[in-house]
Amino acid sequence: MTHYLRIVTPVAVLATLVLCVPVQAQTLEAGLLRTAAEQGHAQSQFDLGFRYFTGDGVPQDLVEMVRWYRLAGEQGLLAAQAMLGSFYREGRFVEQDYAEALRWNQLAAEQGDEAAQYDLGVMYGAGQGTPQDYAEAARWYRMAAEQGNAGASYKLGVMHGTGEGVPQDDGAAMRWNQRAAEQEDARALLWLRQFANTGDTEAQFDLGVRYAEGRGVPQDYALAHMWFNLAASRGIGEVRQSAVNNREIVTGRMTPDPIAEAQRLAREWDAAHPREP
Repeated sequence: MTHYLRIVTPVAVLATLVLCVPVQAQTLEAGLLRTAAEQGHAQSQFDLGFRYFTGDGVPQDLVEMVRWYRLAGEQGLLAAQAMLGSFYREGRFVEQDYAEALRWNQLAAEQGDEAAQYDLGVMYGAGQGTPQDYAEAARWYRMAAEQGNAGASYKLGVMHGTGEGVPQDDGAAMRWNQRAAEQEDARALLWLRQFANTGDTEAQFDLGVRYAEGRGVPQDYALAHMWFNLAASRGIGEVRQSAVNNREIVTGRMTPDPIAEAQRLAREWDAAHPREP
């Protein structure tokens, strides 16, 4: 059996919003946003809070950020409720307060936010801001898991293994653990695709491996060849050599027509993503 070399590199995702707008325009825009926020428009209140977080058009002020998020959350804005629940549970930007965290997470979870549902599961399981209640923890974990939350699926697997809050059931434990792995794999695949399309050669290589092995995606040697080809042409050092080696292995399993198709796909991708000068 052929073994493919996998290069695993931690990826830090930078969630920073950069606005290429003149300062005067940003200030004017912030002024209009404030007017709408002061008139009670919930989304404007949330957006203004975010500007206080980034310092975009207003002085950076985390107290003001929380104040505007709270106003939006009290009007039922899901994004604000979820953020506040996270802030209070973690003690981030506010003093840690489990009762407040429970309140805001409950509001967001009831609107269907899977992250808030997961957090409620954690809080009920640990007795944070509420009496410990494993059955209630399992209920919220299940809701989050059914929306694709891998952490919640894993927690359900553990709970079925121990019989805490749910019937002890080794079969259910195995099914939830498998589901957790699949959900995590699907999320990883989404990030890989995004990074591969920015020209990240390690992500391109890993996508090639996945298509070659049929791991998380249908096995497709043409797509594996394409991604290995791109990683080989743009990569350096070990990444490049590994991509070349794996491309040759995949080529040996293909007929001429799929090879030609893979080469065409690689050329089209390369043309659509010009390299930095």
